[in-house]
Amino acid sequence: MSVLPYRPNVGAVLFNRAGLVLVARRADLPNAEAPAGGWQLPQGGIDEGEDPRQAVLRELAEEIGTDRAEVIGEHHEWLTYDLPSELIGVALKGRFRGQRQRWFALRFIGDDGDIRLDLDPHPEFDAWRWVELAALPDLAVPFKRPIYAVLVASFARFADG
Repeated sequence: MSVLPYRPNVGAVLFNRAGLVLVARRADLPNAEAPAGGWQLPQGGIDEGEDPRQAVLRELAEEIGTDRAEVIGEHHEWLTYDLPSELIGVALKGRFRGQRQRWFALRFIGDDGDIRLDLDPHPEFDAWRWVELAALPDLAVPFKRPIYAVLVASFARFADG
């Protein structure tokens, strides 16, 4: 087991008015489709001293071009995942063994046109879509699937729109 720490992180399960969830395809995995994964929920690091609720809205703005959302729920505990051994020392700038994440359910209060993946000069995502909450684990890379399964159970009450 690596002695590297976990990266503090937040994640967003962004629900639209119909109760569907936004997933985005990583730009560095443009040909990835299930079951290989490559689709994920918006997530990102927490800055030093930053409140996780502020961080999740900042990350939405950075990754999908809008923070037009309101927090409607929070998973009650931090969730962690370890990177596969071939990615340790490579992914996450080589400084972390995985991530320790605080997950939030958010209601999207904008319109689809507000979602802009092209605003960042180095976009993390190249495509996005709305999916059923239950589909999340099958769309994710294998090492994130257990966390996505927890989120499906934890946030099922928000999927009714």
